[in-house]
Amino acid sequence: MLKRLCVLTSIMISLGVAVPAAAAPKTLKYAHFQPAREDQPMHAAALKFKACLEQATKGSIEVQIFPSGQLGNATNALEGLKFGTVEMAVVHDGGISSVYRPFDIFAIPYLFPDHATAYKVLDGKFGQEFADEMLKQTGIRLLAYADNGIRHFTNSKHPIKTPQDLKGLKIRVQPAPVFLTMVRALGASPSAIDWGELPAALSQGTVDGEENSVTNIMAASLYQSQKYATLDGHVYSLHAYMIGDTFYQSLDDTERQAIDTCVIPARDIHRDMTRAQDLSAEKVLTEAGMEVYVPSADEIAQFREMTQPTVVTDLKKSVGEKWVDGLLQAVKEAQ
Repeated sequence: MLKRLCVLTSIMISLGVAVPAAAAPKTLKYAHFQPAREDQPMHAAALKFKACLEQATKGSIEVQIFPSGQLGNATNALEGLKFGTVEMAVVHDGGISSVYRPFDIFAIPYLFPDHATAYKVLDGKFGQEFADEMLKQTGIRLLAYADNGIRHFTNSKHPIKTPQDLKGLKIRVQPAPVFLTMVRALGASPSAIDWGELPAALSQGTVDGEENSVTNIMAASLYQSQKYATLDGHVYSLHAYMIGDTFYQSLDDTERQAIDTCVIPARDIHRDMTRAQDLSAEKVLTEAGMEVYVPSADEIAQFREMTQPTVVTDLKKSVGEKWVDGLLQAVKEAQ
């Protein structure tokens, strides 16, 4: 068959007939914010997506991965999705809320009791309705939700066992109002610092501590400047897999289906790796040299009582009761 094709091509050329050139692959620039290592959930997932999509589309789409914030910070990535300079990005919840404020609802303190409940809500009716509304409002298509890890407090001053131990500490938070509200409710002083600037802010003493997942603590080596960790699990943090809808709609049906299909195994790798670290947080952080405290149920209740009502009230004012009440109800039904 190949020999016949070559002969036909030669005849066409000899007769002066134009030979159709193979269509150039469409480029999908894929941005994420973890190091380009396979032990990092974002990058392992990106490699899986690339291999899956390029195979499923027979090379009609070429995925170019840009790790470690190479295309700018979260705001830059989201603007890129809207204006077509970036085709796909995996961005953390705090960054997303800067362009779609309702995303703040997922940062309600102590919202999900476990991973299974979170997945039921995010992969179910509520998660899809939320994504549909985000698409209408922003032109950004939310393809899947993945874990950014369960968030805990760390600091360089002293152990945090109760809310009172946070008073007076300067704590870095994501640039999202809901995190500012939560930390203020605990008597600490919040400071919104971009992820890329966090290691320097901690090592230089600009802030005393921060709140993050064990995955991110390890990825950015935050344990080097943070002696104490408290596994209070105050927020079930998220990453979202997003694609610019203008680019998505420019694809043919086969290519769109391939993207929808290939994002699922990528999401699952991301979730599995992050969840494994969440469940081994005490061991991982202790081995990294941190002094780790695991609060009792009564101590967690104190944190919840001081934060959740205030955050819920503020969110109802800022994003409306529909999404807040809808999420709380979806969690209740999923348990």
